[in-house]
Amino acid sequence: MTVETKVIVLESIEFLVMALGLFIPAGTIGWTAGWVFLGILFITAIPMTWWLLKYDRDLIEERMRFPVELPWDKAFIAVAAFFTLFWLILMPLDAVRFQWSRVPTALKTFGAVVLLISLYISFYAMLENPYASGVVRVQRDRGQTVVSTGPYRYVRHPMYTGACLFFPGTALLLGSWWGVLCTPVFVGLLAFRAVREERVLMAELDGYSAYMAKVKYRFFPRIW
Repeated sequence: MTVETKVIVLESIEFLVMALGLFIPAGTIGWTAGWVFLGILFITAIPMTWWLLKYDRDLIEERMRFPVELPWDKAFIAVAAFFTLFWLILMPLDAVRFQWSRVPTALKTFGAVVLLISLYISFYAMLENPYASGVVRVQRDRGQTVVSTGPYRYVRHPMYTGACLFFPGTALLLGSWWGVLCTPVFVGLLAFRAVREERVLMAELDGYSAYMAKVKYRFFPRIW
């Protein structure tokens, strides 16, 4: 199976899982916000995937890499996947089926903007970092070096910054206050992984300790 075929299959499965996770609990396909969310993901994924396939095939292959090497990272991925699925199902139950939340249209629009910003930050990080793996490992086989350009000049984990914005932005767009309230769980999980990941990088990647001394913040400048 070619890399292109793998990417198409994996992204199609992810899109289908998200669609089912949203519309089955909602009990209807007539949910505009749900379609807007999926449309944003689909439209933004096209140029990102095209760029990676054309200019950085090694990175896209790395991001499809399995198995996970570190036991604690396996546990993180399992827990994060569980909470993400729970969150994905909770929001349509909240916003559509039971209508517990009432989110103004202006805030839904704001959520869409935050979602787009989060995706831009993540894509920008991948443009700058050819070692932006989906698992924690030092890529000696790919000659990994410290990346300190682009968003990495300001924070050490810009992809996690994007993820921290992705969850509240999505929840607001979908009209779920309960989804917004789940944000601290995801931020906590990402913070746990960032700290453990840095221990690995300090121990195994030349120059990372010096980079940490230069770039003080992990996710957000002046905050953490």
